[in-house]
Amino acid sequence: MENLKFIANKLYILDQTLLPNEEKWVEIQNKEQAYTAIKTLMVRGAPAIGIFAGYSMALFSKNKDIYELKKYLDSSRPTAVNLSWATKRIVNAFENGKSLIEEAVEIHNEDIKMCRKISEYGLSLLKDGDGILTHCNAGELATSKYGTGLGPLILGKEKGYNFHVFSDETRPLLQGARLTSYELEKAGIDVTLICDNMASLVMKKGMINAVLVGCDRVAANGDTANKIGTSGVAVLAKYYNIPFYVLGPYSTIDFSCKTGDDIEIEERSGEEIKQMYFEKPTALKNTKCFNPAFDVTDNSLITAIITDKGIIYPPFDVNLKKILND
Repeated sequence: MENLKFIANKLYILDQTLLPNEEKWVEIQNKEQAYTAIKTLMVRGAPAIGIFAGYSMALFSKNKDIYELKKYLDSSRPTAVNLSWATKRIVNAFENGKSLIEEAVEIHNEDIKMCRKISEYGLSLLKDGDGILTHCNAGELATSKYGTGLGPLILGKEKGYNFHVFSDETRPLLQGARLTSYELEKAGIDVTLICDNMASLVMKKGMINAVLVGCDRVAANGDTANKIGTSGVAVLAKYYNIPFYVLGPYSTIDFSCKTGDDIEIEERSGEEIKQMYFEKPTALKNTKCFNPAFDVTDNSLITAIITDKGIIYPPFDVNLKKILND
């Protein structure tokens, strides 16, 4: 399932804000549209944002204004480290006289290979027939192919595995409902949509064998920034002794960020809570809202971090660096 197309030097994205009811492709023609696409979640998911930013930098930079363009795009979603990683890579290509378009295409191709590796590592930890809980969306819509958190499930389906997936709806933007259940249905994978606050019950009933989630940033000590609500799922998994796996590219690890306390958490408009995806507002206009897009999952709650370089177990502050050199 594609979320982005680069055809004849033109960039198109599948507008994810309209899914699952409408599949609409939109051409991105300038830096302002690129910024808006990231900011408003038309394109989303750390790897997909990185790919999109690479193409946007290559298409819309004008010589030395590339540095200002990097700052501009980076500010659209400050928590997603893949965004700044990709824009920096295009800047480096510019400084070394390389083709920016070729570099963007390479970022895209590398992500496809990366997702396949993550999926293979993740699948090695699962068994045919397992019940899987997932939160938010970390599949092909959030990456290039297969996905991170959903990658083992999609690859497993190709290999004949049968999983029973429970997808948290993921308030307030409903990515689990609108995107994850949509992706898994399209892939022919058994999926049951549940409200976020039902996760404890399905765990208690023994219906969950593992939790798979994606991430947007990993601190040097293994704390991870995930979609809001993920840390609560991790606490439940710990209580019920269920493996909790975080899946993401190695590039998501930010060694300049020592702990989760150093991760900048994006706060979004309260209208997403009160009005978005509802026919009528669900609260009074003057009701105050607190709407962080992410929370931080403490490393003590994580069974393993699964990357394209391998499966990383605690102690994360040691093993995250060790695997880089292996």
